[in-house]
Formats: sequence, structure tokens, C-alpha cells
Amino acid sequence: MGAGDGVRSWLLEGLQHADLKVQSPYGPEEPHGRHPWWQVMCLTGVDYFSTLGYQPGIAALAAGALSPVATLFLVMLTLFGALPVYRRVAVESPHGQGSIAMLERLAPHWWGKLFVLVLLGFAATDFVITMTLSAADATAHALENPFAPGWLQGHQIGVTLVLLGLLGAVFLVGFGEAIGIAVLLVAVYLALNAVVVATALLHVMEHPALLAGWEHALLSRHDGPLTMVGFSLLVMPKLALGLSGFETGVAVLPLVKGDLEARIRGAKRLLTTAAAIMSVFLILSSVVTAVLIPEKEFQEGGKANGRALAYLAHGYLGDWFGTLYDVSTITILWFAGASAMAGLLNLVPRYLPRYGMAPDWTRAVRPLVLVFTLIAFAITIIFRASVQAQGGAYATGVLVLILSAAVAVTISAHRRGRRRLVAAFVTISAVLAYTLVANVIERPEGVKIASFFIVAIVGTSLISRATRSTELRVTNVHLDSLAEESINEAAGEIHLIANEPEARDQAEYNHKLREMWLTHRLRTSEPLMFVEVTVPDASEFETELRVEGEERYGHRILRIESSTVPNALAALLLYLRDRTGRVPHIYFHWAEGNPIVAMLRYLLFGGGDVPAMTREVLRQAEPDRERRPHVHVG
Repeated sequence: MGAGDGVRSWLLEGLQHADLKVQSPYGPEEPHGRHPWWQVMCLTGVDYFSTLGYQPGIAALAAGALSPVATLFLVMLTLFGALPVYRRVAVESPHGQGSIAMLERLAPHWWGKLFVLVLLGFAATDFVITMTLSAADATAHALENPFAPGWLQGHQIGVTLVLLGLLGAVFLVGFGEAIGIAVLLVAVYLALNAVVVATALLHVMEHPALLAGWEHALLSRHDGPLTMVGFSLLVMPKLALGLSGFETGVAVLPLVKGDLEARIRGAKRLLTTAAAIMSVFLILSSVVTAVLIPEKEFQEGGKANGRALAYLAHGYLGDWFGTLYDVSTITILWFAGASAMAGLLNLVPRYLPRYGMAPDWTRAVRPLVLVFTLIAFAITIIFRASVQAQGGAYATGVLVLILSAAVAVTISAHRRGRRRLVAAFVTISAVLAYTLVANVIERPEGVKIASFFIVAIVGTSLISRATRSTELRVTNVHLDSLAEESINEAAGEIHLIANEPEARDQAEYNHKLREMWLTHRLRTSEPLMFVEVTVPDASEFETELRVEGEERYGHRILRIESSTVPNALAALLLYLRDRTGRVPHIYFHWAEGNPIVAMLRYLLFGGGDVPAMTREVLRQAEPDRERRPHVHVG
């Protein structure tokens, strides 16, 4: 084996075993381990709590002295908007599928699939920007530290790329579940933030003139309370990064210890506790940073840009404590990128392979890691590793996912006839929609990046679906008792007549039988059965065939529902061959029409040129011509 083959085997390691893993429709049935809800909260927290590293600075840049008021509105949206929505999502998607799977169930068929692909584009934006923004902010903390080597100054992009490269390398080597590390990082980080915020608050209380100066700044720039409230509501969408973490919170639900009901209760506690902790820190940090830090320091190149609390840690607790705070912040931000990468690696295989919309290599981890790492490199270079510049894209991804969750629970409540819940969730959806639209208008780069991901995902998915369309696509075949009886009475001589059911009256079956006798010169002594396939949802990729037997006007009929007619017929023929030990026959008449239109009908509606496609599926599934079921067309 050459070097190239060795690299390929290493990259695709585990791919050959992927089909052997028993999976539920939601992913693996059992996670590697389950833990108390508060420990799982820390896994969510490396993403959610780490935003404290840059959120206060972004709030100050957006709202200036009004940042505490704008942050208060964000906290209200968190506690009375996002939190109730995701508590409901936890109930309705207890296997960790999240709001995307809820909408998938509510909007079936092709429209539902395309809608999910669009949401996956925004989810990819959220996760990838989490990686790049967190790495950029970690770099800012490292370079602004007084003990940082001088030769690193001015190399923000380079250091960020190194951090992202290390993140990718960790996943290439192998990265497992790391609850213990998350618990340690979150505990240390929150404790250090509590010390910084408490010290800053004491300093404010000891120097009332600072508050007076902040109040003067407010009154000099805004005419009155109503103006302040209005301005705060206008800039609040820029602070939407503080809403991150909810989708991750429901995604990790399967890791919570206990049965299904216990996991749902644990998820609710997880979401509520995380939101409460974050809300307290957001409000207090916005107050102390607005009062104690000069506005110029928040600007690009300022010492508090992207690291407001670190600025206070160094200023009020000394460089040694500040360095400890920097190390903790850098570590949790880097680990937030690891959490995002893990989310991507779980998200893509969870949906696209079920749709037949992923190339075969996406079932292997390492190629996906390389793709996402290269995309993160490109985004870092495009945005020049700026935390502020990437904030809009991050907020867009977060807000779209939360809005989709709000819409999903609204529709669900409407279907259950819960009018009060519908009214509440409609109000929440309206507020989230305003927040999203305002954010997109102010910072359209988020939609641009999401559009890139959407186009890439949809384009790749449709090409993959087309190239995989002639796979067998049937996971199992089950026969009911009457179908069993019909097969057994045939004594191994299986002759099937493919019929497209219409009126299903005696004239239809007699006409079809006469046509087959004339076209194929069948002997009247040969036992014949009709087989009929109906397509309830052509957008599904894999199907479990349930064959129902029926006697109608003296004819034996096998009825099947499947996402595609040719693949179902091919799977049934192979099943009958293996069951009886004899090669079965199936009889068709040639279809009329343009072959290109027929191919499109096959791809979109599961029908098309059924004889030719059935034969092609059989050719790919069974290379031995002697054992391949016979397809007769006349």
C-alpha cells in the first residue's frame, strides 16, 4: 500500500464500519455515558458562558453608556422568550434533535427537506462563527496580556489561525466526550468572573462619583427615559450573541442521566439554571464595564476591545490575577470552538445521510474536520480575526435557530389547541423576528455567510441525492400473513406483474393480465401475482418495506408503500430470490414519454421510467448476472 492509500485509509477510518452501527432516527441510541443535569449544563456552558469574554464589550460599542439598559432588555428576551421556547422544545424533541427536527416533522415532503437544509445553513453559520469568533477573542486576550511576547503583537490573524489549526488537529487525532473538562473549565471561569464583577461593584460603591459620571453621560446624550428605552430597543439586536447556547442545550439532552421523563426534567433545569446564571452576569458585567471603562478603550485597538472584563481584572486585581483570568478565558473560548466543531460533526451526519444528500465520505469524521477547519480559516482571514466584525454573522445564526424554535412550538401549540400558549409564542416569535430583521439590516454579513453555507449544502445535497438515487435504499422487508401465503404457494416460481394502481377494479386487472400474456407470451400455467407500489412521500431516502397481501377479483396482489417505485421493486425481487433460492421474474410494459422528464420524475416523485430504473438498481445491487432477478419489458 502506497503513501496515498495510507493517508486515504486514515482519513476514512471508521467509514467501513459506519453501516454496522445501530442507530435510531435521531442518532446513536445510547451516548457514551450519562451525567447529572448540572454537569451536562457545563458542556452547554463552554459555548454559552464563554460569551462573557466579548459580550460586555460588544454591548458597550453598540449602546455606549446605555449598554446596561439594552442588556436588561436582552435578559428579558432570554428569560421570557428564548427560555420558555426551549423548555417546550425539550419536551417535544427529547432525543436531542432540537427545533430543526420539530420543523422537519411539521413540514414533511420535499418542502420540509429544503426547509431543513436552509436551517442547517444557518446552524452551520452559528457553529462555524462560534469557532472563529471564539478563537479571535482568545487571541485578543492572549495578545493584550502584559506578559505576552512582543513579537506576537500585530499577528492577530496568524495566532487565530494557529488556534483553529490546533482545534482541527485535536479532532483529527480523536476527540471524545469531555464532560469532566467542561465542568472544570466552567467552574473556574465563573468563579473568576464572579471575583472580577464583585471587585468592580465594590469599587463603584466606594466611589459614588463614578455612578454620577455615568448618569451624566446618559442624560447628556438622551432626552429622557422614553428616548433611552427606544434607543435601547433599537440596539438590543446587536447584543443577540448573549442568546447563544439554547440550541446546544437541547442537543445535549441525551447525555442527561435518567429515563426519558427524567431527562426532560433535567433539560428544563439545565436551560433555566444556565439562563439565570448568564442573565445575572450579563447585567452586572454591563453595569461595571459601562461605569468603569472609558469608551475609547472599547474601540478597535483599545485595551478593552473584545476583553472588557479582562481589562477590569488586570486593572483592579493586578496582572498576575489578570493573567490567570486570561488563561481561563482563552481556554474556555478555545473549548467553545471544540463544542461547536462537535456540534457540526453531529449535525451534518444526523440529517443529510437520511435524506440521501451527503457524499459517502461525510460518514467519516476526519474529512469533515478538514472541510470545517478550512472554512474557519477562510472566514478568519476575510474578517481579519475581528470579534466585532463577526458578531453580526454569529447573531444571525443564533437568532434564526431561536426563531425557528419559536415558530415550531407555536405551530405545535396550535395543533394541540392551546390558545394561550399560541398567543404567548406568537408574541415571542414576533419579538424574535424583529430582533433578527433589525440585526440583518444593520449587519447583513451574517446572511451573506449563511447564504454561502445554504447554497453549498443545498447544492451538494441535491447532487449527492441524484448520484445515490440508484442505490437499493431499503433497510428491511416484512411480509404480512397473506403475502407470506402467496409466496409459499408459488413454490419458488415467482412471476410478478408490475401494475400502477388506478381504479383497481376487475377490468383493470383483467386488461393488465391480458396485456402481459400477449406481450410476453406467458403460459397460463405460470403462477402470476400483481405487485403495486404507491409513493406517499418521495422525499424520503431509505425505506422499510412492508408488503401486504391482497386477493382481489381472483388475483393475488402484493401492495407496498415506498419512497420510490423502482428501488422498492428491486428490493422485493432480491428478497424473494434469497427467500426461495430461485431467481424471480418481473414484467413491465414500456413507458411513453421523454426519458429526461422520466428521470426527473424518478428523482422528485419516485416514479419515472420504472422498468429501466428497476433494472439499473438491480444491476448495481447484484453484479452476478446469473443471480440477478429477470426484468422483462414489452
